[in-house]
Amino acid sequence: MLDLLPDLCDHYEQDVRWLPLTSHDYGGRRLFYGEVVTLRCFEDNSLVREIVSEDGRGKVLFIDGHGSCRFALLGDQLALLAQKNHWEGVIVNGAVRDVATLATIDIGIKALGPCPFKTEKRQTGDRNVTLTVAHTLVYPGDMLYADRNGILLSKAKLDLSPFKAEK
Repeated sequence: MLDLLPDLCDHYEQDVRWLPLTSHDYGGRRLFYGEVVTLRCFEDNSLVREIVSEDGRGKVLFIDGHGSCRFALLGDQLALLAQKNHWEGVIVNGAVRDVATLATIDIGIKALGPCPFKTEKRQTGDRNVTLTVAHTLVYPGDMLYADRNGILLSKAKLDLSPFKAEK
């Protein structure tokens, strides 16, 4: 299935929240979903490495970089580490780099845009906090569903069996 989100909206309209974030697909996987792990950080991706080093089975990392595209919060090395540790995907409210390589990695990646500059490492950020992105609350533990149509959030895991969704 290529278009999961329209079906989810039709079937679970009262249970999903649309995230009106204008993002672009950068990873090799266009359809992905999982439980949200949140990270709020500004132009410092130190904690991203720490998080994607953990087991990410069934999880999506949501990084709120406050919309800054001055420095990339995710690049090929962190994406490969996330893939190795079985993360379903990464959402970046900010920039990514190494975009040609990201497209070859089997993980979902959405971000605002590219930037070739890496971040400084100051060990700053807040993990597992509620985020406000595009006037929408994103809670740790939410379920996130993403495809080329965008991003949906729900409080509980949705039954995808009627849609024969494949990752």
